Amino acid sequence: MKFDLHTHHFRCGHADGNIRDYIEAAIAADLQVIGISDHTPYFGSEEEHPFPSISMAKSDFDGYVQEVLQLKREYEGKIKVLLGIESDFFPEHANVYQQAMSAYPFDYIIGSIHHVRGVSIFNKNRWKKLTPSEQVADKEEYFNLIRQSAQSGMFQIIAHMDAMKGNYPLFSEIKADEAIEETLKVIAESGLAIEINTSGKTKLCGGWYPSNEILEVAHHYGVDVTFGSDAHKPSRVGDEFEEVAKVLKEIGFKEWVYYEQKQKVAVPL
Repeated sequence: MKFDLHTHHFRCGHADGNIRDYIEAAIAADLQVIGISDHTPYFGSEEEHPFPSISMAKSDFDGYVQEVLQLKREYEGKIKVLLGIESDFFPEHANVYQQAMSAYPFDYIIGSIHHVRGVSIFNKNRWKKLTPSEQVADKEEYFNLIRQSAQSGMFQIIAHMDAMKGNYPLFSEIKADEAIEETLKVIAESGLAIEINTSGKTKLCGGWYPSNEILEVAHHYGVDVTFGSDAHKPSRVGDEFEEVAKVLKEIGFKEWVYYEQKQKVAVPL
């Protein structure tokens, strides 16, 4: 069975195509399950649409959900369409986000850390002028936020676990092994899955999130895994699914998972 739980569309302001385009692309790629998971609005902001090129407006949220639910019904029998969402995790706004999302029947919610100390994780300039110890501290804080998100009870999936390397490949060489290991322990204890996200190929780092080294530690601690292309254009739906499956089997994984009505569904590799 082929599935992809991480896709975006025009509402977020930085993706191409509408939701139907991604569903049709999934059918063309011989997927049996497609998850729609655009970025939540910035619920913690007083503004209606503070970042139009990053996420949807608050007023778009209900329409997004209703459109996915309508397409889920329309495509029944052709492909399973899942209602997902990718939500940032800001500890200070967690309750606001949780309340906003609890009103809708999401099949799953992907938790993402996109900012550390108020700066985007993809901003390669954030690393300039930092001492080696400050770099370690930033990396440790990134994984601390991931641990907090895993323990929040808000999510089923942790997104692109080492995406901070996206536009700064040297991130992987900053030593924070204990923070990474502790984070994977917490994710396992919390019963969440981590995604293998193939969108790293679109950034300076190339490859996937997370690294094979992190996946090996995840396997050791019994962390569930899932697949997400993080497609921002329909042609990337399901991108490198077979290649990811092959690597997971080589590491020792026997299955991966998707979520329906927030219940885990295991799929043999």
